[in-house]
Amino acid sequence: MQNYIPRLIDTVLEKKLRAHGAVLLEGCKWCGKSTTAARQARSILELQNPETGSDNIELAKTKPSIILEGEKPRLIDEWQDAPTLWDAIRYDIDKTRKKGQYILTGSATPATQAPRHSGTGRIVRLTMRPMSLYESGESTGEVSLGELFAGASDVKGASEYDVEDYAYLCARGGWPDSIVNPPEDAIEIASEYINSIVNNEFGQADGVLHNPRKMRLVIRSIARNVSTPVNITTIYGDTKDDSDIESVSDKTVKSYLDILERLHVRDDVEAWSPQLRSKTEIRVSDKLNLVDPSLAVAALFATEHDLIRDFRTFGLIFESLCTRDLKVYAQHLDGEVMYYRDGAGLECDNIVHLRDGRWAAIEVKVGSQERIEEGAKNLNDLEARIDTDKVGKPAFKMILTAQKFAYRREDGIFVVPIGCLKP
Repeated sequence: MQNYIPRLIDTVLEKKLRAHGAVLLEGCKWCGKSTTAARQARSILELQNPETGSDNIELAKTKPSIILEGEKPRLIDEWQDAPTLWDAIRYDIDKTRKKGQYILTGSATPATQAPRHSGTGRIVRLTMRPMSLYESGESTGEVSLGELFAGASDVKGASEYDVEDYAYLCARGGWPDSIVNPPEDAIEIASEYINSIVNNEFGQADGVLHNPRKMRLVIRSIARNVSTPVNITTIYGDTKDDSDIESVSDKTVKSYLDILERLHVRDDVEAWSPQLRSKTEIRVSDKLNLVDPSLAVAALFATEHDLIRDFRTFGLIFESLCTRDLKVYAQHLDGEVMYYRDGAGLECDNIVHLRDGRWAAIEVKVGSQERIEEGAKNLNDLEARIDTDKVGKPAFKMILTAQKFAYRREDGIFVVPIGCLKP
């Protein structure tokens, strides 16, 4: 692991192991779970090793205690291939009462053969995503979310990238292999990922035969509507409009969306529901999102050049990139990312909410000054609408952009290139 690129989740995983008997590190394939987990493990069980995997899976069914033998922390890689190990691990933790005993990695949540016990109090879940720009070395890290939450009153920084560069970064994605590959090869990884989902992982998701072409339509519909709060009716309409193949039923759409969630390919953004000063209705449907912006680009059969020519689509996919990074950074700060939308039409792209109650409102705008002014108005209108006596004032308000420089506006709102941000 001499070439390992440090991940922000490294310290989160270490902290969780100190506090819990086991950690389930789950996330999409190819995001680096096994490599990251192996750095903190002292013994490893590989359930997908072609030479030993079948024997280990059979042994897990009959004598799981033997499988669990090994120096701790013991890594159980792709645990979902032997779901019975979950209960065996929970039982072993109950018996030994020791912390940091096991790391489980999983690229799919089993739909069948579910464990009898949830593992609450023994096994904690931790989500890993593709690499943020700060982890890949493409953000300068001159602006810290943590410092802003702590009360920093100003920002400064300069990103090396322009709009065309960000279009490429959206198309390339944050896959570890894409970071180290030449640009002409890196851009192919997301397309291959879509093919892998549709032709391989999809058919194995729950042991039921599925139609790969229908799944491709569903993924493409999500890509069309990425960073948008839409319901299943919209996705059904998108797939039904493609008259060249068999129609996709409403039931099929629901089942395919569930599979994508269990494969950790969907990474939707939940709605934030604060106390309001008025009686305005808050919309609570999730905002569609894929775990990496490159999947949306690949699903649309697009390139970075296509994004520049279609600025509206680029704006939505750029927001998806920013959301990915914010989710990685918020996790490091013990927080989560949501969004706000109400019945009066007011929206805020991202709300970063920390466990201690502090929150920040963040809008995403690719460029022009007109759009930045629009974002600033949304942020100020949101603060005016929130009952800050109940939830407190925002720790800060920010507009994330694809521009060059970070600065503080006269109204106190920070304008920050995503290429300057870190946790």
